[in-house]
Amino acid sequence: MRDAAAVRADREFALRLADAADQQSLPRFDAADLDVSVKADHSFVTDADLATERAIRELIASERPDDGIFGEEFGVEGSSARQWIIDPIDGTSNFLRGVPLWGTMIALAVDDQPLVGVVSMPALRRRWWGAVGIGAATTDAGQERSIRVSEVSSLDNASVSFQSIAQWDEAGKTDELLALSRRVWRDRGYGDVFAYMMLAEGRLEMVAEFDVKPYDIAAAAAIVHAAGGRLTAFDGANTLAAGSSLATNSILHDDFLSLFHNNSTGSS
Repeated sequence: MRDAAAVRADREFALRLADAADQQSLPRFDAADLDVSVKADHSFVTDADLATERAIRELIASERPDDGIFGEEFGVEGSSARQWIIDPIDGTSNFLRGVPLWGTMIALAVDDQPLVGVVSMPALRRRWWGAVGIGAATTDAGQERSIRVSEVSSLDNASVSFQSIAQWDEAGKTDELLALSRRVWRDRGYGDVFAYMMLAEGRLEMVAEFDVKPYDIAAAAAIVHAAGGRLTAFDGANTLAAGSSLATNSILHDDFLSLFHNNSTGSS
């Protein structure tokens, strides 16, 4: 068990990494000369993605040279039980279209467990952080407040985000999505990291998605756990490497797993 002082020091460093990221990303948001390329996996990458990850890596190399790094754009660097997991701009498609729902995700994993997470959404003037053992908080226009997941205990009263219909369809989970929509109070596709932060604030009870990498969910996992929630793979496995995620307010986690399992079509 890590002591609270060490966790707070890592949290403060993660917040400084987010400051460095914001300095790169926000000036390029909605820029007329934004450079956009298509990667081998057919996803978009912009000059802002690359510059933001470089800035984060440079600060880690300067002040935490023994720590490893796993970033979306430049891969794995170093080998350590401590690894910084980075998505420089989560929601690049929103970013390049001028939609403000994008953010930088920064997590510190120790022995593959995300213990500290920061999500910065500078276009909204919002930031969230969480550290296992010391809680979670958000800053909204400079004002900080603690956050915690909801206490909703019935699927009938649950509000959920499914991210996108296409994503569930490609995963062969359309029947499960329909079952979800028929069982809960409200369903919306808020999308990307914003939905996880709404869960951590107690505004949603579930977020689920597919075709995700560890850098897509590590920071969200740390914040959701620190806020009292739970994040697993879609099948309930406690891993970031399964390619799927199911985040809940913890109270309803097993209920959602049962709902999906009972409506499984056996497809992948």
